[in-house]
Amino acid sequence: MKKAIVSGITGQDGSYLAELLLDKGYEVHGIIRRASSFNTGRIDHIRQDDHDSDSKLFLHYGDMSDSSGLQNLVKNIGPDEVYNLAAQSHVRVSFDQSEYTADVVATGTLRFLNAVRDHMDTTGKTVRFYQACSSEMFGMATPPQNEKTPFHPRSPYAVSKVAAHWYGVNYREAYDMYVSNGILFNHESPRRGETFVTRKISRAVGRIACGLQKTLYMGNLDAKRDWGFAGDYVQAMWQMLQQDTADDFVIATGEVHSVEDFLNEAFSMQGLDWHDFVEFDPRYLRPSEVGHLAGDCSKAKQELGWSANVQFKDLVKMMVEHDVALAEREKKRIDAGLS
Repeated sequence: MKKAIVSGITGQDGSYLAELLLDKGYEVHGIIRRASSFNTGRIDHIRQDDHDSDSKLFLHYGDMSDSSGLQNLVKNIGPDEVYNLAAQSHVRVSFDQSEYTADVVATGTLRFLNAVRDHMDTTGKTVRFYQACSSEMFGMATPPQNEKTPFHPRSPYAVSKVAAHWYGVNYREAYDMYVSNGILFNHESPRRGETFVTRKISRAVGRIACGLQKTLYMGNLDAKRDWGFAGDYVQAMWQMLQQDTADDFVIATGEVHSVEDFLNEAFSMQGLDWHDFVEFDPRYLRPSEVGHLAGDCSKAKQELGWSANVQFKDLVKMMVEHDVALAEREKKRIDAGLS
């Protein structure tokens, strides 16, 4: 039985990846941050009591800012594969928490790589390492962007991801470590955090349709993104670590839409005109914007045999239907005087 460590397991990608690995027979060890409230909602449906003899999912407290903790986790678990998905991943927030973002996203990756390297040196065992990179690294680079496109990051988050990317390349070259960088373009799902623009829109559509909300405040509607389904993209993560040689891969759909397109598609699914509900709020603008991200994943198609299954309209439909149902349940509780 293979063992995998997944940092960021309680996030959108981590939850889908954990499902995938468990389905493939892995023993999965997730790193979670200590919090005063439960933050495992996305993975509760696949959790079992650790005392169950057939349990294959185990959670461990840890933090990307704690190098000794990461060292101990890698030493005690002895993984075959490591998936580093942990991050402060909100681009706009990274401007307000720039130092924290750099510490967790960039230096945190370095700490994790060091932990894996030291474990390999001690045991002689090969550990395959997946580093979650981001299309935000391309920033203002001319689209479509692929593995050879120069990076031009436009946020502390993107700069930190560039550093993490090059740490991975450097350790692959300097220490002969198996490190693959997945440069994933925007990928969404009903599990996306509600402060991210796509989920913010789908959540608002549900609440407006149920009479629970009147206005949606938005920032830049002209930004163009290549949106895919997170469930498809974690499959690519796993496929990268099954190759004979570590490498870097762009993962994308190749289909580009603006934020306005997303608004129009989402609201129209409930027979609504987004113009009647959306107002501009400058607080949601970034100090430096990224206008157009479009991925060229020809390499992944050729070498991994990967391609996106869920297209834009189906992704929006999936998210809106989920959030309409969520809003309907919320309204029932309110009508019943329960919230």
